[in-house]
Amino acid sequence: MNTCIKITQITSLALCITFTSCKEVATETKDLDTATTEVVTLRVVTPQPSPLSTLEQKVGLTDVTVEYSRPSIKGRTIFGDLVPFGEIWRTGANANTKVTFSSDVTVEDQALKAGSYALYTIPNKDSWEVIFYTDSNNSGTPRAWDDSKVAAKAVIKTEAMPMSIETFTITVDDITINSAIIGLLWEETYVGIQFETPTDAMVLANIDKVLAASPKAADYYNAAVYYSQNNKDINKAGAWMDTAMSMIEKPGFWQLRQQSLIYAKMGDTEKAIATAKASLKGAMEANNTAYIKMNTESLKEWAAK
Repeated sequence: MNTCIKITQITSLALCITFTSCKEVATETKDLDTATTEVVTLRVVTPQPSPLSTLEQKVGLTDVTVEYSRPSIKGRTIFGDLVPFGEIWRTGANANTKVTFSSDVTVEDQALKAGSYALYTIPNKDSWEVIFYTDSNNSGTPRAWDDSKVAAKAVIKTEAMPMSIETFTITVDDITINSAIIGLLWEETYVGIQFETPTDAMVLANIDKVLAASPKAADYYNAAVYYSQNNKDINKAGAWMDTAMSMIEKPGFWQLRQQSLIYAKMGDTEKAIATAKASLKGAMEANNTAYIKMNTESLKEWAAK
């Protein structure tokens, strides 16, 4: 009877040691009462040679997303060798590069509907052919090319860079409220694809809709500033700004600054100066050097008129 008890204790100890020492390789849990077994299998994970990247950028009111894989030079000659001249390239590695626009845009003066597109290119020494293809899910290039799926196409001159870019890079740069450039950079080559967004039409439609409903002070203020900064009807901007300020208990110096600029554009120098002085006073109390400088310069300019 005593011998049996000792064997049982040794067996339990052995099971415990086994579970602890094997934890990093695989976990096996055995419940002696219920006789259930759980096994977790591990797998080897290594870095990808051309890692996936996602670029998100707001241009005006349009969301632009670029999904692509990024190969590196690794001592190779790229254009004219690894990427042959005159042949369709997926513009990256692995699956084709995908560009998504949340609104209709114009790419190199060609209309492009909102949606996702595969970005294909045909590199040559002095220029690239850039193609936006409606079938955006391909493992590389399509098995059968379909010209009816070409939504936009343009030939763009290449630009030589003063340095070599090791890893293929796509950027969205030179951003304004209604345009930007998709840049393709690799080795010593740069290709810039210009596109425009319908920001102005979207903003104007939004202003009309909101101001016709139940606008708040911020709605009148934002509409006024947009009209002023984008050379729209300045009298409308002035009326909206006056309405906004009447709804604000204590306007901020930054808000008064915008109101003074609108008065100046309307030709009402007296109101512009009075409002700029109020903005300057608030800026000095807040110790905001940028607004102190802007107001001081404007007052000097307007007083000379």
